[in-house]
Amino acid sequence: MRYPIRFGDQDLTRTQVAQELDPRGAWAGPLGQRLAPDEHLFYDRAMDGRRRPPARYVEQPCQRALNPVRGMPFRWPLNPYVGCVHRCTFCYVRAFEVRADRDSADGYGRSVRVKTNVATLLRTELARPSWSAELVALGTATDPYQPAEARYRLTRGCLEELARARTPVGLVTRGPMVLRDIDVLQDLAACADLTVTVSLPTLDLEVWRRTEPGTAPPRQRLRVIASLVEAGIRAGVALAPLLPGISDSPEGIAAVVAAARQAGATHLWSGVLRLPPGTREHFLASLEQDWPELLDRYRAMYARGAAAPPSVRAATQDAVETERRRWSIADRRRRPIRPLPAPAQMDLLAV
Repeated sequence: MRYPIRFGDQDLTRTQVAQELDPRGAWAGPLGQRLAPDEHLFYDRAMDGRRRPPARYVEQPCQRALNPVRGMPFRWPLNPYVGCVHRCTFCYVRAFEVRADRDSADGYGRSVRVKTNVATLLRTELARPSWSAELVALGTATDPYQPAEARYRLTRGCLEELARARTPVGLVTRGPMVLRDIDVLQDLAACADLTVTVSLPTLDLEVWRRTEPGTAPPRQRLRVIASLVEAGIRAGVALAPLLPGISDSPEGIAAVVAAARQAGATHLWSGVLRLPPGTREHFLASLEQDWPELLDRYRAMYARGAAAPPSVRAATQDAVETERRRWSIADRRRRPIRPLPAPAQMDLLAV
C-alpha cells in the first residue's frame, strides 16, 4: 500500500519532490571543455545558491556490486558511486582514499566514479543459490543520494533489485533525494527489513555550512524523516560525527534529539569524530581556518590515534542517552510497513 508523499504541508508527486529537494545544478560543460565519452561535468550549486567548482563524473563499470568486509557491523556494503561531492570536512572515506593513493584533501569529491552496471551485477549476485539474504548496507562509503543520482538512478535501480530478492537493507544518507524513491522503499519494506538513517549531527547552521558544505540544510533533512515515517518506513537519525567542542554540547545534542522526536524518528544513534590518516590532515586544516582556537586541543586529543579519548566518547554518549530517554525515541509509525511472509510461506499458512 502506498501513501502520499508529504513535504512540509504539501502533497507532492515524485517529480515535484525531485525538483523541490535537489535544485542544485544542471548537467553541462563549459564551452570548449573536451570530455571523454564516459565523462561528464556537473556544476554543483550549494543550498545557499553559491556555485561550487565542477565535479567530474567518470562512468566505469565495476566487476562486483557486493564486496564482503570485516570488522564492521555489516558484511555486505553497497556503493553505486566512488567519491562524494558533499566534501564534508570530517568524512572518514578520505582515509580510504589515502590507502588507494587518491587525493584525500581538497581534490576529494571533484572526481566521482559512476558504477554504471552496478544494478545489473547486483541482480546476478542476489540470484545466486549461495546468497542468503544477509543485510546489505547502502551508502557506507559515499552518499547514495548525492546529486549525480538524479541523472544516473543507480541507487534506485539497486533498491529495486534488493526488493526483488527480498534482501534486508540499511540505508544511510544526507540527501533529500531519497524521497524520490519512496515507492521503491515502500515495496522493499513490505518484503524485507528496511531501515533508513539520516545523518544529522547538528542544527547549528554555521557549523553545518563550515563542515558539510555540499549537503542539504538540517531542517530539510528533518522534513525528509517526517515524510518517510508518514509513508510507513522506519527512519531515524544518526548524530554522527559529533565534533568535540563544536557540535557535542549538551544543548546542541538536546536540540537535535528534540527535533528528531518531533519529526517522528523511529531510532537514533550517535558517534564521535574519528580522525584516521587522510581524514585527520584535511579536518585539522579546516579546523585551523574555521576554529583556530581549537587546533591545539584537537592535536592533543587525537595524538594517540584515530579515536577520541574514552572519557570524551563516554561523556558524549551519556549526553545522547539522557536526551534519548527524555524524549522517548521509539517507533511510533501510525501505519508501519512490515515485511510480509514470502509467497511459499503464505501458501503454507493457507493450508
